[in-house]
Amino acid sequence: MRPSAVSRSAMPGGKAYIGWWGDMGGPAQKGIYTYMQSSYQQRAFAGALHGYLFYGYKRLASQAPYFVIPFAVGYGTYVWAKNKAEFLASKAGHHHGDHH
Repeated sequence: MRPSAVSRSAMPGGKAYIGWWGDMGGPAQKGIYTYMQSSYQQRAFAGALHGYLFYGYKRLASQAPYFVIPFAVGYGTYVWAKNKAEFLASKAGHHHGDHH
């Protein structure tokens, strides 16, 4: 009867293994490419103002019914209630008898 094989961790072996964290003394890994652009060539806000002027209005106008109509209804209710409260708190409102 043969003894069972030694249980190893899930570490890769062979050519893929370049060392454990902090112990990277193995061979240089091949086949990994990194691309970057010079910070002098990057234009982070290139076209941002142009895009907003031409497309920002379109996006804002398409969303207007979702915030203009509720705002108008809320503001109209506020103005109506404020005027009614001022009237009921006045002398004429007390004589009118429309308190509740």
